[in-house]
Formats: sequence, C-alpha cells, structure tokens
Amino acid sequence: MQAEYVIVGAGSAGCAIAWRLAEAGKQVLVIEHGGSDAGPFIQMPGALSYPMNMKRYDWGYQTEPEPHLGGRRLVTPRGKVIGGSSSINGMIYVRGHARDFDHWRDQGADGWGYADVLPYYRRMENWHDGGHGGDAAWRGTQGPLHVTRGPRLNPLTRAFVEAGRQAGYPVTDDYNGEQQEGFGPFDMTVWKGARFSAAKAYLRPALKRENCNLIRAFARRIIIENGRATGVEVERGGKIEVIGALAEVILAASSLNSPKLLMLSGIGPGAELAQHGIDVVADRAGVGKNLQDHLELYIQAAASQPVSLYKYWNLRGKAYVGARWLLNRTGPGASNQFESAAFIRSRAGVEYPDIQYHFLPIAVRYDGRASAEGHGFQAHTGPMRSPSRGTLTLRSSDPADAPKILFNYMGHEQDWADFRRCIRLTREIFGQQAFAPYYRKEIQPGIDAQSDDDLNAFIKDHVESAYHPCGTARMGRKDDPTAVVDPECRVIGVRNLRLADSSVFPRITNGNLNAPSIMTGEKAADHILGRAPLSPDNRAPWINPDWQTSQR
Repeated sequence: MQAEYVIVGAGSAGCAIAWRLAEAGKQVLVIEHGGSDAGPFIQMPGALSYPMNMKRYDWGYQTEPEPHLGGRRLVTPRGKVIGGSSSINGMIYVRGHARDFDHWRDQGADGWGYADVLPYYRRMENWHDGGHGGDAAWRGTQGPLHVTRGPRLNPLTRAFVEAGRQAGYPVTDDYNGEQQEGFGPFDMTVWKGARFSAAKAYLRPALKRENCNLIRAFARRIIIENGRATGVEVERGGKIEVIGALAEVILAASSLNSPKLLMLSGIGPGAELAQHGIDVVADRAGVGKNLQDHLELYIQAAASQPVSLYKYWNLRGKAYVGARWLLNRTGPGASNQFESAAFIRSRAGVEYPDIQYHFLPIAVRYDGRASAEGHGFQAHTGPMRSPSRGTLTLRSSDPADAPKILFNYMGHEQDWADFRRCIRLTREIFGQQAFAPYYRKEIQPGIDAQSDDDLNAFIKDHVESAYHPCGTARMGRKDDPTAVVDPECRVIGVRNLRLADSSVFPRITNGNLNAPSIMTGEKAADHILGRAPLSPDNRAPWINPDWQTSQR
C-alpha cells in the first residue's frame, strides 16, 4: 500500500493538507487511528462537554504530576477521531493576534508574519456575520470552513459586553478582524446548527475524489532510509505493515503525538533517544521541548434571576434541548453557548491583549457538573503568554505507551501575578451596572479570597488547562539548533518529511488554537506543492494608541 503523500493524522491541519493536495491532483493517503465522527454528542454544539470526556473520541492523555500545582495531574484531551480535536473542541474560532505571527517571523519563522498568514485565513474562511456586524473586509467568504456566530439571545451574554464597556474597555465588532482588543461577540465553527469540523470542511470533500483515501491504523514510526522518509509503519487489525510514501510523509498528528512519532523514529534529543535504545537519525534538541498551553480559571457568580441556562440542567430540560436539536438543529443545543468574548491588556506597557475571556451564561465545569448554587454565570479567564515552558518525552520505545507530558504550569512568578490580576479585573467587570439586575454573589473564588496568598491558594487548586498544547517541534531557521522544522515545514535533518500542526508554533497564539492549526495546514500545503505563497496582505491591525501609558 502506497501513495505519493502519506499524511499521519486526520486532525485540523491534516484535513486541510489532504484537501489541498487532493485538489491539486496528488495521490493522498491519510492515516487516522480514531473512528467515525458521527453521533449527536460530537455534532450537537451544546453537547461539547461530552466528546472530550469520552474514551472513544479522546487519546486519554494526562500530565505528569505538576510540581507548581501541588502535584495535580491535569487531563490533556486530544481528538482520536476523524477531524481530530476539531471534532471534540469547544468550536471557538480565534485567528490569534497579528503580533503573535509577527513574533513567529521575528523568531525565525520567515514568511509566517501576519501579512503572510492573513491571506490564508481569508482563503480558508466562509464567514457569515448573521446580521451581528463584523469586519467583512478582513474576512474570507469563499473558503471551505463555515464560521458563524451564536444568536446572543441570553441577556447575560449582552450584559458581559456592556459591563466591559462600562469598565472602560473598547468594544470590538470582530476580534478576528482589524481589532482584537475589546469586548464583543464570539465566532464559532458551527453551521446550520451543527459542529463544522475540519473533517466536514476539508476531509469529506477530499475523500470524494478518487485520488484521496483514508485508512484507520495506528502509526508506530516513520520509516527513514539513508536520511529520507520513505513510509510509515502502522498497526492495523493486529498486524504491523508499512505504508510507502513516494513523495513525502507529512506528520499532522498533534503537538503531543507528532513529536512522539519523531522521537520513536530517531529524530530528537540524541541522549534521550539513546536512553530508550533508539538509533539516532537526526539529533534535534528541540523535539518535545518548548511545550506551551493556556491555563484558565472559572470566575463564577450566582444569579439573582432565573436567566441562565441552568433551567435546562435537568432531565426534562436536557430532553427538550436534545429533541429540538435532533428535530431541526435549533434551540440552545445549536450553539456552543460561548457567545461573548473579550481580549484585554493586563496593564499599561503591554502592547496587545494578554488576557482572554470566554463568557458562559451558566455556572458549570468543563466536565459538565453544574454549580450547586443553581442559576449563575461565569467567565473563563487566563493569561495568553505564560513564560513557563514544559517538555514532552518518551516513556519508552514502545509506540503503545503514552508520552510523558509535563507542562511545568505556573513555573514562573509572572504566572501567579498575571492570574491574580485576571481575578481582580474580572471582579471589577462583574461589579459593573450592567450586571446589577442579575448579580447575587460570587461563588468562586469567593468574596473571602482577597489577599495575594488567598488568591494563590485558589489558583493552585482550581486552575485548569484550556486544552491548547503546542510548540513541541518549533519552526525556525535551519541553523537554529532548537528549531525542528524550517519555514516550509520540512523536518530539519531528514529529507521528504514534513510536520504541520500546532507543534510548529514558536509561541502560543492569543486565544483558541483550532484556527491557527487549520491555517498552518493551509499554508503548509502550498509549500508541499511548491507553489508561491499567497501575496502578503500588509494591512495594519489596530493597536491601542495609549498602550504604553494605560491599561484600557
């Protein structure tokens, strides 16, 4: 079994690459360990807390005991299903801030500045403002990926944006347009009331072509002969076989599984590989290093009126939501319920936003457990650019073993100061007049937690991953010893092998990572095809003119 291009992983980037290569007439074979994305738990946006907690759809990884969080082990979901994590995520669509990509470029990812990636974002989007305003000139309307907005019917959703305005922050019509900074509506990858994953946008159209196929198999390692990738060793139906790649092997298996596969194949820190008895093919110190994520806290308040989604948080309510969604894809189940967002700067002297808010009109946890207080609301908040870095290493040379994941969360003093600021700024927003008709009391951290020590204790016990792991095979210049791939996504030191997913991010972007992961696949496809990149778009993003002297 062979093809010109063998792609490992049918996730956000892999699906995009598969479609672009197939569209160009190349022979493509996609390897995916996970199964079908059919079923209401994946397809119904309002059910988003289910798939990421289901063994059937998730790799089931967790961190090593995190030393700065009292030895807590945090879950690290990754999609093991067609569509990858775009089939189990919260469907939130955030491009990232323009300055994020300029930073990538300045760190050696030449050709990946904002002017370079903006045309790819526009190429991939089919954006629908739904009558909610927005920045159409900066958006794409012809791409394969449908991006929409929720109806924003809940009064709490609108109160959050108004409270931000009352607190002195800007309001933005479109954080994915010219101005990220401010309070405004969220974008989501939902179309006609159902999840619109990378599988729907890219893989299904690709598989309709005769030159693109998908096989379900577990990738064990890349076959490398004389410094050249020639295929992928897989396990399928209890047998081990090799799938040959006539042109290239393309890794798009996630920021956790892609570096794991590199190391199992002899590409990584030489001394580490030798400990596991793996022959070194390319000694790349950066494989598995530079691991980053976003952490967040849920700041929760009890409501004084029955206005939240809590009214559906019982058997009858859930039956109503489910039935209405199954019948005609409408109602609360047709939205991920993240309908208002904010990106703000934590203090004067910060050039562009470094705090994100997801507002939710119910007080509930990611695992689906609602607050005992009943009606309420919450803001998920956390800093965007933690200075802490973690590592991903092999547990053994057995491909069946999960990798060892250590984020080193909260490993820097700045992390603690940033999170305390997040809590205090959120309390101020919840204290605005817009929330006065709805606000009863603070559930967590709780009004007694005021001192730095009190807040640190709360952070240590309650901070959670936002599930944005990235950075473990950093893109950079060929002569950079810490870089793993060059700016055309070629793995340095091995021919005919590329890697294109969130592993290659030099630094984590502002917001959720699904959009930049798909964009990475889109741009990588042009490099793989040997095409000239899309022409740069040199429009300047909005930067607060007073950023040096004021926080808002």
